[in-house]
Amino acid sequence: MTPYFGILFDMEERELLGKIKRLRQESKKLATSSDDVRKRALILVAEALESNKDYLFAENGKDLENARKNGISDSLYHRLVFSEEKLSSVVKGLHDLALLPDPIGRIREKRELDPDFVLEKAAFPLGVIGMIFEARPDALVQIAGLALRSGNGVILKGGKEAQYSNRALIEVIKKATEKSEISDGWILGIESHADVDALLKAEGDVDLLIPRGSNAFVKHVMNNTSIPVMGHADGICSVYVDKCADISLAVKVVTDSKVQYPAACNAAETILIHEDVYKEFLPLLKASLDSYGVVIHGDDKTREVIEAIPATDADYHTEYLALECAIKVVSSIDEALDHIASHGSHHTDAIITKDKDAESRFFREVDSADVFSNCSTRFADGFRFGLGAEVGISTSKLHARGPVGLDGLTTTKWLLRGNGETVREYSGKDGKSFHHKELI
Repeated sequence: MTPYFGILFDMEERELLGKIKRLRQESKKLATSSDDVRKRALILVAEALESNKDYLFAENGKDLENARKNGISDSLYHRLVFSEEKLSSVVKGLHDLALLPDPIGRIREKRELDPDFVLEKAAFPLGVIGMIFEARPDALVQIAGLALRSGNGVILKGGKEAQYSNRALIEVIKKATEKSEISDGWILGIESHADVDALLKAEGDVDLLIPRGSNAFVKHVMNNTSIPVMGHADGICSVYVDKCADISLAVKVVTDSKVQYPAACNAAETILIHEDVYKEFLPLLKASLDSYGVVIHGDDKTREVIEAIPATDADYHTEYLALECAIKVVSSIDEALDHIASHGSHHTDAIITKDKDAESRFFREVDSADVFSNCSTRFADGFRFGLGAEVGISTSKLHARGPVGLDGLTTTKWLLRGNGETVREYSGKDGKSFHHKELI
């Protein structure tokens, strides 16, 4: 056993921690690389994915075959598929990332403390990010692309169901960046639970952990590491249909929120309907959801109007990730807000209304990372926000919140340029005064 910051590790753990330490050193080349070098590396990765697609699809096929044998759920299987459509999407995402402004060195604040004495707040890479995510091969490409563009080293642990796909994708990405000035030392794939346990102990070499998965897993990560953790667990998203809603618009938006991709964390799970419109709205909504095979759990008032499974309180705390939802009729916007506060997960919630006062109140009082009006919850996405994809959606209130794109993968430094100024000059009753002139 060997000590590492006062902790004992076995041989395999020591080997992995050595790789992480080397990655940290190698990733400094990426952090200090030029904008053009990182852009070119992204294009090389995009080209490599397309030229190696037969290999990637074949490896993904192994995962899909194992998934069928193991009887995984339809929602997980759908996430696992790496198709021509998903390949096209991630390749386009990489090209779009290359078109975005360089996040490194971007000036967020600029202030003149005194003439020719200028303070700036500028963005720089976090360093090394450990990303633990679900069985989605396309997510691996998005995360790697964001890390590359933002100048961060990245350690990737995908779901075990996608082990062949993940290995193949990391291999292709590493070989592509070998051809650039960056080399391939900025990215590392890990696979086992033991690897994750070792990663959680790599304080000093890993700057941020981003776990995506069940609430229990995210809590496990938080409770077993001293590395900062950013992420979200459940995605219990609600759509509230207000008494002043446009009914046809509400049917369209609620349906899209539920069925467009039900396995996503931003899909609607709970539909709240004001009692003034539920008798008119519910039959239209049910007809729309029935066409997609959505299973409905409803409260007593809901079941007065449409056929539904009797809902329990647990149903309103459930992230179905499938063609299933819970519906509740509420007496007021106050009850809707109370329900979201007590049952939601601070992810994404939406209101359907023509009442601007109700919209403003919903925006002000709903404590979620994403709060929408008259549009689908499925818009809670880094690519759709123009962030160049995302590493995930954070429900944290520190550092980054909502879809986390390039900006969320940077930190800041204060840069002060002077001409021999001393604090003594600005101290005491006769000291000079700062004029704090904002320059941007």
